[in-house]
Amino acid sequence: MVPLARVIGHRKEFITVDDLETYKRCRVQLHAQGIVLRDIVSGSEIKTKKQQVCRAGEFLVAEIDAKVGGFGIVPDDLDGAIVSNHYFLFQIDHTVLDCRFLDFFIRTPTFRDQVAAQGSTNYAAIRPNDVLGYKISLPPLEEQWRLVARIEELAAKIEQARDLRREAVEEAGALLSAASRNLFVSDGLKAPRGRLEHFATRITKGESPEWQGFTYQELGPVFVRSENVGWGTLDLSRRTCIPEEFHHKLKRSQLQPGDVLINLVGASIGRSCVVPADLGEANVNQAVAVISPDSRQLDSNFLMHFLISAPAQTTIHSGKVETARPNISLGDLRNLILPVPPLFEQQRIVAYLDNLWAKVDALKRLQAATNPELGALLPSVLDKAFKGEL
Repeated sequence: MVPLARVIGHRKEFITVDDLETYKRCRVQLHAQGIVLRDIVSGSEIKTKKQQVCRAGEFLVAEIDAKVGGFGIVPDDLDGAIVSNHYFLFQIDHTVLDCRFLDFFIRTPTFRDQVAAQGSTNYAAIRPNDVLGYKISLPPLEEQWRLVARIEELAAKIEQARDLRREAVEEAGALLSAASRNLFVSDGLKAPRGRLEHFATRITKGESPEWQGFTYQELGPVFVRSENVGWGTLDLSRRTCIPEEFHHKLKRSQLQPGDVLINLVGASIGRSCVVPADLGEANVNQAVAVISPDSRQLDSNFLMHFLISAPAQTTIHSGKVETARPNISLGDLRNLILPVPPLFEQQRIVAYLDNLWAKVDALKRLQAATNPELGALLPSVLDKAFKGEL
């Protein structure tokens, strides 16, 4: 291990910003995630006129954020970008140190532990001399190149595995969407069609308790808002409740098991789910519509699947009013045309789509579970590389 002062040098060169010129500014991402473009601005917008110019391949360190991984190698596309005097730039002696080798080394615990241990815990900033004192493993250039090539090869395989799992989830989602679309297009499902109001006993919405002098509370009937209505699921991780008095006053929108909810307002228009049997007393606000299907004609889950299908979503969004908060009306829902096959056929379709959903959800869970494992592979590779085990 040798001090970085043997292979890098602090460069202190400043320019004066010209108000008539345009400049790229860069910033470091935390946790050694590299250097990225911050913005492109006119010199007249830059208050501090003394700035440093970055050069591709230099080592850039943030004075304050270094202890949380605020450092990296300047990429080619940010050659000529500027930074303030709260950053330190270091030129690399390429005759003894490959910048790619350094880029990988600064992501290791060996390096980051040195940075974190430097100086007082009450003062987060580091100084150029601190950086120059950090130690690095320095094999001959030929060995550095071999290690870099090996690390890049393994990193590419890790990313390929990540891409394959992501693509599998996307393809499964596309298959589900296509299956749903094919089932509900006008010529895909041979069934009578009619307006939703003819197959529901109730289509209504709630109100805001604040309009009538009531406030939210921790206990009481559950109050469902648009953020709780997901694509086929009711998410009560952010639950709020209302007073019993307001719930009983708003009798028309009290929820019953099997009711179908759909969002009427904002970016989540069209999200829909079925009220579960175990919800208990509950109501909705003015942004959520309540549809009570006529159980003799229409299955709740069939209606929900139809509402979130591509054909229905196209119709719903084509009818929304573009205001400060886009919205659809209860009238739009009442006039929505849907296919209504016999109940046994509706239930067969629901079982088919639910099975596809379960498979897609299983893939998503697998991807979520394996992402941390894939994320831990590169640090493991780097650790082995700089211990001479790769």
